Amino acid sequence: MEDLVIRDADVVDGTGGPSYRADVVIDDGRIVAIVQEAAAAGCQRPTATRELDAEGLVLSPGFVDMHAHSDLALLRDPDHSAKAAQGVTLEVLGQDGLSYAPVDDRTLVGVRRAIAGWNGHGDDIDFDWRSVGEYLDRLDFGFEGRGIAVNAAYLVPQGTVRALAVGWEDREATPGELDRMRRLVAEGMEQGAVGLSSGLTYTPGMYAGDAELTELCRVVARYGGYYCPHHRSYGAGALEAYEEMVQLTREAGCSLHLAHATMNFGVNEGRAPELLALLDDALAAGADITLDTYPYTPGCTTLVALLPSWASEGGPEAVLARLADEQTAERVRHDLEVTGADGCHGVPVDWDTIEISGVGDQRLADHVGRTVRQSAALRGETPWATARRLLLEDRLAPTILQHVGHEENVRTIMRHRVHTGGSDGILQGAKPHPRAYGTFPHYLGRYVRELGVLSLEECVAHLTGRPAARLRLPDRGLVREGYRADLVLFDPRTVAAGSTYDAPRTLPSGIPHVLIDGRFVIEDGRRTDVLAGRAVRRSPV
Repeated sequence: MEDLVIRDADVVDGTGGPSYRADVVIDDGRIVAIVQEAAAAGCQRPTATRELDAEGLVLSPGFVDMHAHSDLALLRDPDHSAKAAQGVTLEVLGQDGLSYAPVDDRTLVGVRRAIAGWNGHGDDIDFDWRSVGEYLDRLDFGFEGRGIAVNAAYLVPQGTVRALAVGWEDREATPGELDRMRRLVAEGMEQGAVGLSSGLTYTPGMYAGDAELTELCRVVARYGGYYCPHHRSYGAGALEAYEEMVQLTREAGCSLHLAHATMNFGVNEGRAPELLALLDDALAAGADITLDTYPYTPGCTTLVALLPSWASEGGPEAVLARLADEQTAERVRHDLEVTGADGCHGVPVDWDTIEISGVGDQRLADHVGRTVRQSAALRGETPWATARRLLLEDRLAPTILQHVGHEENVRTIMRHRVHTGGSDGILQGAKPHPRAYGTFPHYLGRYVRELGVLSLEECVAHLTGRPAARLRLPDRGLVREGYRADLVLFDPRTVAAGSTYDAPRTLPSGIPHVLIDGRFVIEDGRRTDVLAGRAVRRSPV
């Protein structure tokens, strides 16, 4: 007897090929048999200690969130239904060049402050690791050794590496500092990271020039990893920023995965075809490129991220000191509202598009759900006065929704053959972006069933097989014999995101079962107490 047989499922296997009806047999965490059209063939049907009737349900590989910010959430919340209920069985952490390994005591303090808006201050976390390998071990042994809610892979964060080797200053690295960064990246890759991330509109990663980034990408390439940049602009100069990353990785001989590959702000409306033409030319020339997007138009980040890079030099305490100084704060305002700060992608800020989604200090909670301009009007002050006061009083913790996207661009990019799905989900704040709880069912319900932008088979491949291939996972991402039983069962007629901008933490519908390593983490639509997730380390080249 095997562990489980899933009967009469409509299998969408992650390759993009046509679906088929089958019984799927699972034993010891792996798919051991796939018997197609078992009932119609009249053959001896497989048996197991447990049977699950999947009539009317699609069986697919578990979804891979290629851009996640659950670095502390996976250690804080054993339930983690934000992702488990969506059918996510693997998240890629360490994004945008800032995370919690590798660090020393000094660097950890700065990093915790810098990304408190993404992950919380971390006062509830025992930061008992310093290296990448130690962080991955911590994930493995999760809650009293039981593990974590879903699997997780990790990117070495280039900004954190720079903070550790150079500091938070805006200057070139010395030869000795560059050597140390190379060693830190190599150590992270050897300890199991799948690649390198950057946040090139975030300090201190933005202070690295192309030559420095190229050297680090050469290290990543030796280990068969990929480079995942949040590049220097998604607004004015976006195409040039994409081209910079293509050329940089070509020089380094490194694979490239473009994070949240959007074309935002008014200057880029209708320009997605230009981005795809750029990528097609590079692919035709032999480049190895993939990208991820979320199926929504607004972005989400921290309020402090909008500031000009010069205002962020030196780290969080230096930012607060500049904001507290009247003359310096006026320079910041001018760059934001008149010139167009590099932190706001070179576009003058429109305070009507900046909605406060979360604060660290709950005494400021009445700002949440309002744009900066709306909040300022209620207080009889200018939008910059409100934004500045929020940053100072909440010590850089506020998160924002940035309503600057274009639906036409979103649909055009998601059709591309190298596209994958990533939520970019920030789980902090009273009113987070609904993508954190809804990205994957929103693809299936809105863009497959309702709009027909993608076929079901295409969409599942974008969310499963293709990202698994980018991560070089030899036994995940497909419904195939011998592969790990990381699987999702969903109803294609009803699957939908429950999360909205007004109720962003509402769980999805139409996803009754999710399995990781053959164990039910979602069963009959409810979260079980199973912690089957582990750290997924880089496969050797």
